[in-house]
Amino acid sequence: MANYLITGGAGFIGSHLVQALLDRGDQVRVLDNFETGLRKNLEPILDRIDLHEVSLTDADAVLRACEGIDFIFHEGALPSVPRSVKEPRPSHAINIDGTFHLLEGARQSGARRVVYAASSSAYGNQPGFPRVETMAPQPLSPYAVQKLTGELYMQAYHRVYGLETVCLRYFNIFGARQVPDSPYSGVMARFALMMMRGERPTIFGDGEQGRDFTHIDNVVLANLLAVEAPAEKVAGRVFNIACGERHTLNQTYALLATLTGFPHPPLYGPARDGDVRDSLADITAAREALGYAPQVGFEEGLRRTVAWYRDEFAG
Repeated sequence: MANYLITGGAGFIGSHLVQALLDRGDQVRVLDNFETGLRKNLEPILDRIDLHEVSLTDADAVLRACEGIDFIFHEGALPSVPRSVKEPRPSHAINIDGTFHLLEGARQSGARRVVYAASSSAYGNQPGFPRVETMAPQPLSPYAVQKLTGELYMQAYHRVYGLETVCLRYFNIFGARQVPDSPYSGVMARFALMMMRGERPTIFGDGEQGRDFTHIDNVVLANLLAVEAPAEKVAGRVFNIACGERHTLNQTYALLATLTGFPHPPLYGPARDGDVRDSLADITAAREALGYAPQVGFEEGLRRTVAWYRDEFAG
């Protein structure tokens, strides 16, 4: 039985990982300061985890959280491209300094492997689809730069210190527990909740921008595979985690409207600074090195997501 640390363990992705590890009998420590994570995501399992309520910006606290840990899932971040454009300094402190603190904690405490939540935003708007890990990054926003910097740090710590690191570039994750009512919420969560409340969502741009939407269950699977894969196949590498399919926002809106019974067309607004126009992943590398294959498709994922929001926000 291994000991795991999950940074950002009260967040959307992190809390799903916590549950998955507990379900298979592992020991789990969570680091989260609840700036974006939600305490309610952990309430049913608080008596089964070791919670460190601290910030990634506190280097000493991060080091203490790493002590005695075998494997680390580094999900903690200040997410959102628009947030980083509006206020780059706070996201820099958490996404870059915090990642450095985490790596130092892992190195000094003797952790075996760190699996890092990277971002497809690193690719930017360069030509060429699907996105392949060998493409040169062209980040468009402070957030994308910060997440890419984390990747480079992970790879450097593997080369210099021998720490096993694996970077997973997430593509447009959605599903249960994603916060729906923030200005920085993901499009699926925001649209679903607004439709259920009878409000017309706004699509920024013409709606023909495409996304490789990836259900949370696929991401959890990828993380568990990444922590268990042989080091010679994965250490120091970057992998796309997605479904390898492209769906436009207009298509997504139409399906969500059907699932929620919403009768109105969307509003449209100007495209937002820093947003990537399109995303589509090549997942060949993850399939070959990790044994990764998506388990939940786009439409099934939407059905599950809408059902969860309906239960969670009913009335």
